[in-house]
Amino acid sequence: MATAIIRNSQMSESERAARQELAACYRIFDMLGWSEMIYNHITVKLDEEGAFLINPFGLHFSEVTASSLVKIDIDGNKLDDSPYPVNRAGFVQHALFHRHLPDAHCIMHTHTTAGMAVSSVEGGLQPINFYACNFAGQIAYHDFEGVTVRDEEGERLLEHLGSKRVMLLRNHGILVMGKTLPEAFIKHWSLQRACEIQLATMSMGKPLLVDEDVIKVHQRDLYMAQASAKPGEADFAAMVRKVDKIDRSWRD
Repeated sequence: MATAIIRNSQMSESERAARQELAACYRIFDMLGWSEMIYNHITVKLDEEGAFLINPFGLHFSEVTASSLVKIDIDGNKLDDSPYPVNRAGFVQHALFHRHLPDAHCIMHTHTTAGMAVSSVEGGLQPINFYACNFAGQIAYHDFEGVTVRDEEGERLLEHLGSKRVMLLRNHGILVMGKTLPEAFIKHWSLQRACEIQLATMSMGKPLLVDEDVIKVHQRDLYMAQASAKPGEADFAAMVRKVDKIDRSWRD
């Protein structure tokens, strides 16, 4: 387990809360099998202008704690005393969206098997299951251009994303954004489930496509199936309770 980093006693309460929520999210992702060695990223904006939190490069998701998260500015400069570096492949993409999209409070990018598989087939996600219908007409796509370390790719990423806040990076993986971390979490969870079920369905035969009129009704009524008026809040809280039963060290 990584040694906890001693932080400035002047840290705001909102930053402390953001650190704990984000650290919990990393542990939940690991619990759900969404880790990818020491790679992939979940980032959260802070109240401090232009500042956000990112995972320390070199730690596994299962090792991330509230204190080990790195605070950086929109240009990649560290704003705290963290001894850990930041992965440029993560910073470039996340900083781009945090800079240009005021509503992108939380950004999640993963290389799950199901997410990468569905992003790597013609047609991407198909409306063939309950969860996929959540996203019909709401997913953006961006062609693979190699590892995302070049600033000049940013213009195309923003253009392809448009007004959407869910993207499948072709041949690459999942990218979701939310106005809150729980909102981004439930988007990622639902998209991951949609991709998993599509893989299972395609392995069995020709899938049944859901009619467009039914999709409209489904999306219209989805809010009535939520446990909270704030998207993902109850879901995320349940996962925090579950991960706490495994290991509470993320709170440090």
